[in-house]
Amino acid sequence: MNKNTLFDKLVSFTTSVHRVTHELTKNAKPDSISQVQYNILEYIAVSQPVTPSEINDCQNMSMPNTSRELSKLNKKKLIEKINDSKDRRKQYIRLSHEGEAIMNEAFASIESHFLMRIQNASKEDLEDIERAIDTLQKKLFYP
Repeated sequence: MNKNTLFDKLVSFTTSVHRVTHELTKNAKPDSISQVQYNILEYIAVSQPVTPSEINDCQNMSMPNTSRELSKLNKKKLIEKINDSKDRRKQYIRLSHEGEAIMNEAFASIESHFLMRIQNASKEDLEDIERAIDTLQKKLFYP
């Protein structure tokens, strides 16, 4: 396959991923937090514990903005900061119990939208989707 054609398909695919992600996550975010704060909580939920630098890199934010948003989330008692026992300069961030509850509700909403989206898929379709996700994760979206 021509690599330019493959790239064009990747662009189309990632655009579709963004659109479907928006549809799946619509109304999943509680009104008490901003979209930026939700994105940070979602990242922490799937990757915890994380450092502020990792959040900064993943969310494409400046370090001052990351620190400000983490401070807001800390004041809302949605995250906890943990000092590294070996390097006191290093901090890790994880969800608090309240943060986990919010993200569990959000993920339940997302799961409900996902299940509606695949409700008419056959067993073979579901197996194909799972294989495709596994392949993309292993060969394209690896860390």
